[in-house]
Amino acid sequence: MALTHPSFPNVIIFDHPLIQHKLSHLRDAAVTHRPFRALLYQIAGLMVYEATRELPTTEVQVRTPMEMTTARRLSAKTTVVPVLRSGLGMAEGILEMMPEARVGHIGMARDEQTLKPRTYLKKLPSDLPSGPVILVDPMLATGGSAAGAVTILREAGAKDLRMICLVAAPEGIRFMLSEHPDLKIYTAAVDRGLDEHGFIRPGLGDAGDRMYGTV
Repeated sequence: MALTHPSFPNVIIFDHPLIQHKLSHLRDAAVTHRPFRALLYQIAGLMVYEATRELPTTEVQVRTPMEMTTARRLSAKTTVVPVLRSGLGMAEGILEMMPEARVGHIGMARDEQTLKPRTYLKKLPSDLPSGPVILVDPMLATGGSAAGAVTILREAGAKDLRMICLVAAPEGIRFMLSEHPDLKIYTAAVDRGLDEHGFIRPGLGDAGDRMYGTV
């Protein structure tokens, strides 16, 4: 089940029991990097169904073993863009469901003193505007990195753009929507808020560190 957040009309929350079950394990501090990666992968694969509900399709003629019939296929190239490094695990789960999608990469790191993002990598398809773009990042905390990534994608020509994250903070949502008010955000949870260090509470810790065992 997908619900619109009562305070943020652009935010869709996945209240599906299976997603929430897996998220509960993802939050558990006792879960090590290997099952953490698997859970991240699985949740992203489940979330992409709703996030791609409005992708454009076109009718095609297909010969089944019995006869000709009309079917529908995606009509444009979809690009999945993870924010490095933690977005990679989510991208892999989405690609399991959409192996035909292209993959772009945006590398952004947060300065732990200023909490401001800096870009160190941008690699996108040259024809990015030709189809839908899905930005993926497990955490929407302060919103700085994600909003910066959206700006990069907009400047590259992306028009049909949406974001998938696992956990979001209200502060990050507000900042994102102040910068990009038309962006639709899909998430598994909107948590209480940020602490003095800019980390989501209750959150799930640093997704990149937990994913790769660098805690």
